[in-house]
Amino acid sequence: MKLNRLFANAGLSAWVLMLCACASGPLTPDWQLTASASLERSVAAYLSGKDRVADQEFARARNELASTGQATLVARAELMRCASQVASLVFNDCPGFESLRVDAAAPELAYAAYLAGSAQPSDVALLPETQRAIATSSVSALTANVAAIKDPFARLVAAGVLMRSGRADPALLALAVDSAASQGWRRPLLAWLAVQAMRAEKSGELQEAQSLRRRMALVEQTSQ
Repeated sequence: MKLNRLFANAGLSAWVLMLCACASGPLTPDWQLTASASLERSVAAYLSGKDRVADQEFARARNELASTGQATLVARAELMRCASQVASLVFNDCPGFESLRVDAAAPELAYAAYLAGSAQPSDVALLPETQRAIATSSVSALTANVAAIKDPFARLVAAGVLMRSGRADPALLALAVDSAASQGWRRPLLAWLAVQAMRAEKSGELQEAQSLRRRMALVEQTSQ
């Protein structure tokens, strides 16, 4: 999963991080190459449940970006980190971004609001096209629009946003589980399976809940 594609499909688009310039010619600064590779590895490690690797790689990427003195680049990396958390149903206030909010531009602020499930109509035009469709969907079309997102990471981010804002239905849960499972991403897979299991238990579908719990146990047995 190339970083420029990961960014674009996650809904961060070209403005997220101008590291895509690393493919533009032989004079690419070392910081771009290092930050790009480290951030990609950080996201992949986080989704796989490898926290130590994720933290190390993110720290390396952030350090390289901070060396430019451009708060916007660091803010965009923090948003990428937040997006991977939302995809895994880890909802927080994105503290890394919040510390940079005062220097963030309108697109970053709009994307931060989107990840928080609180995007306003004025934010929609500033969001990348893929996420714009989710932000403006009718309730009946939400799951279908998420399913139409080709990239599995972007699909999980969108599903996480809908879960956070209380707009997830059983079909969306199944879609998120399938998206995470197809990539072998343990962290989001366990999170979405847990939601499915809790819903099954609450509705009295005990056999289904037990099946989901067994599946979770199988995932938890995999090596880290």
